[in-house]
Amino acid sequence: MIEIPVFNMKGEQVGIEKLDPAVLGGRVRTALLKQAVVAYRNNQRQGTVQTRSRGMVDGSTRKLYRQKGTGNARAGNVRTPVRVGGGHAFAKINRDFSQKLPQQMRQLARNSAVLAKAKSGAAVILKDLKLTAPKTKQMAGMLKAIKADRGALLAVTTEDPNVRLSSRNIPNFGVKLVWDANAYDILRARMLIFTPEAFGAITKDPRTAGRPARA
Repeated sequence: MIEIPVFNMKGEQVGIEKLDPAVLGGRVRTALLKQAVVAYRNNQRQGTVQTRSRGMVDGSTRKLYRQKGTGNARAGNVRTPVRVGGGHAFAKINRDFSQKLPQQMRQLARNSAVLAKAKSGAAVILKDLKLTAPKTKQMAGMLKAIKADRGALLAVTTEDPNVRLSSRNIPNFGVKLVWDANAYDILRARMLIFTPEAFGAITKDPRTAGRPARA
């Protein structure tokens, strides 16, 4: 069993929750994590880049001068890549870099990422997360108190405008619904912070992380 510390908003440890690794797959699947991260990064690529090849630039295809007898090096047409204004030898074209991972692989990768954070001591539970108004200073103070001010991801189960507005100006800190967080989001954060509800959701049913049923 892995022990996950529970903190309050003041940074005081108020308890410990235990996590059974078997709930999240039993082991960290590093190869799958790499595959998931590469797929996510590739899906962020725009792919709208293009340079002109020798077949796309303007200019005649006539040979510049005869092959022999001039004393010059042999030459073809003006479009050749070795000439100024010629085309690119290996022209870039528009590409679709997107990669698709099956749903089960995405879920297993996310669970492996959570398990990796828990095993490395980079996962905590934050109790009584309540903000009466948007206060960036209060949120930043809480992160510093639990030693998560260098970068963290807060996993929640409900959208709270005060929490969202209080965190958007804090660098390297994000708030996501627990079922929307992917393996890349979790691994990129130095610290993974759960609300008690989010922790219960991902340990109760790690396949869906407690995602509410659609109406």
